Amino acid sequence: MTKIVIGGQMGKDEIEADLKKLAGEKNVEIIVKNDLEAAMAIQSGEADYYIGACETGAGGALAMATALLGSDKTLTVASPSKVLSEEQIKDEIINKNKVAFGFTINTKDTVLPILTKYLIK
Repeated sequence: MTKIVIGGQMGKDEIEADLKKLAGEKNVEIIVKNDLEAAMAIQSGEADYYIGACETGAGGALAMATALLGSDKTLTVASPSKVLSEEQIKDEIINKNKVAFGFTINTKDTVLPILTKYLIK
């Protein structure tokens, strides 16, 4: 089972609903937590992936995850000036073992389907 925690500062309930819809019948557990609890869940192995949103895609979305996990485990998928391509996101997940993802809330409809595709087995 894939376990995803939702942290970040914006749209947690919307992200949770969208992820559940995108996951469909796949074996996934999605839990909303505050930033610290969500990052600690990844650090302890309680969860597999962290997803968060804010206005910049990095600050409120990923600050705590970056502090606890290190920048080598986090990825800003979308910022106000750039949205990574599906190929870039796939590479970061599969080849660089990223586990925490941040994005701007206004890009959730673009990035969540891509993240779901590569995170939920």
